[in-house]
Amino acid sequence: MKVMAQDKHLVDEENVERLLHESYERIKSHDMGTAITLLERALSLDFDHAEVVASLKIANFWKERQDTADSTSDTFEKGEYLLSQWRPFQAFLGRVGSPSEQSLYAVRHHVFGQALGHFERLLDDSGGRDVELLFRIGRCYKGVGQYDKALEQLQAASRQRREDAEILAELADCYALVNEAQISKAFFREAFFMAPDRVDVWSLESEMIRRLIAKVRDLGHESPVLEEWVPVYGVLFGVFTVKRELRSIEYGKLKQSIYALEREQQDRNDNGDVLMPRLINRYFWLIDHYVSTGEDRGRIDEVLLKLRTLNPAIYQQYTT
Repeated sequence: MKVMAQDKHLVDEENVERLLHESYERIKSHDMGTAITLLERALSLDFDHAEVVASLKIANFWKERQDTADSTSDTFEKGEYLLSQWRPFQAFLGRVGSPSEQSLYAVRHHVFGQALGHFERLLDDSGGRDVELLFRIGRCYKGVGQYDKALEQLQAASRQRREDAEILAELADCYALVNEAQISKAFFREAFFMAPDRVDVWSLESEMIRRLIAKVRDLGHESPVLEEWVPVYGVLFGVFTVKRELRSIEYGKLKQSIYALEREQQDRNDNGDVLMPRLINRYFWLIDHYVSTGEDRGRIDEVLLKLRTLNPAIYQQYTT
């Protein structure tokens, strides 16, 4: 009898693994209903199987979102809604338990693959030049791991909108994922200088930027202040190391921006939390520009003095 019980346990275990595999294939093919049925069957064989429990929670999460997406007739809204749910999904994962890599891989293909289909249909109708669609298609290709295609679409979007922080950040992320670290660092630095509040940190996947964001979060910063501190600590932690000399018009804009932020910082309005990192970031850019152009040391020291007055701790980290 004991041998028979052991045999039954082995059979159940094999069935659970088979059901898990089948459910992941169903998720990838956007058949979430059948995937849930398979996972519920696996759960009936082993109520304590951590991967089954986690995968069932994840499948139910996306089944609800899929139903919501299907309830609208607008193709763009379908894709946009699916992409918008990736951020709450990241937060949801913290409560799931032990999701497997296979489960997350399947979900990525379901979410980004589904959204990709919606956006590509619209792109064909637009003649292939709509920058918003190119950007979203690039994100979707990145989501399913097709980085070369993602770069192609994001580069096309960037050519039309060169100073878009959101597009630049996604480009930087893709370059990091294909091991083009120098280009990635340069684009991340640009994106977080232009408009940190436009960068969706939850959509970024490369290890380099994820580790930086995690460190900034560990220091106690959360969105929307977190995004403002990322470029500051990107410099302090040696991540944003690829720098360039500013053009004359950029230098003028930088000086004007610093002046405006200094005045605003003195007034300390409701945006005080974001003003400090935003101003520090600009001080870093100004110092880098002075260094690259061989400016007199006195001008650099002047900026360093302002930095020390504004935030002595950051000044100490920057200068040691």
